[in-house]
Amino acid sequence: MFKSLSRNKILLLFDVDGTLTRPMQAITPDIEAFLLQRVKPLATIGLVGGSDFAKISKQMGGEDVSHKFDYVFCENGLVHYQKGQLMGAQTMLQHVGEDLSQRFINFCLQYMSNLRLPAKRGNFIEFRTGMMNVSPVGRSCSQAEREDFARYDEQHQIRKKFVAAMQEAFPDSGLKFSLGGQISIDVFPIGWDKTYCLNRLGGDFEEIHFFGDKTDIGGNDYEIYEDSRTIGHKVVSPEDTKEQLAKFFNLDL
Repeated sequence: MFKSLSRNKILLLFDVDGTLTRPMQAITPDIEAFLLQRVKPLATIGLVGGSDFAKISKQMGGEDVSHKFDYVFCENGLVHYQKGQLMGAQTMLQHVGEDLSQRFINFCLQYMSNLRLPAKRGNFIEFRTGMMNVSPVGRSCSQAEREDFARYDEQHQIRKKFVAAMQEAFPDSGLKFSLGGQISIDVFPIGWDKTYCLNRLGGDFEEIHFFGDKTDIGGNDYEIYEDSRTIGHKVVSPEDTKEQLAKFFNLDL
């Protein structure tokens, strides 16, 4: 159970996919109501995801997500909303430059051209504000194709082998490669993982708790889950997140 602290002294940060929602699905009314009506009065709450604001807001019920949650950290915190206001943004392209960006994109396209998968669709590389998102199956895949790839990837380790190839090809690039969600790899400058958001926090929190599902080494929740500034909580589903919160706050389900 959490210590008895005032709301402005305890911060709960949540991953989105696999933690508050099913992968790429919308939050259910039950989970949303539990968070906003029962948990938010007890603690400051925030989101930290690898996706951009458009994707996060779609999954979380609309653009008013930036008002519902005290903090919304998009792209690991490179784009940062606080109480509904955009507080700042940083761009990966400015940081790494055009030459490295193009060399990396060319490498990924060539590597993926040699993969044989259950399906391949469009949008293989998505250039976001603070990262690149590389998807061997393509982000335009259907939900069924996404799930097929996830099962195939678990068996054949497509993404882990791809990450190893990236690390070998770009050893001194200053880039970090991390498994994201079910179908992709997040690529960003070292230090721009989800711990980046911790440097953007206002307030004087006595405890910062992080809830995420990709907390193992190589997952995009690993660094913030293990960070000394946070208390990490591994979850396996939105329902598990709800159950853990209920237990910690001694709330009835």
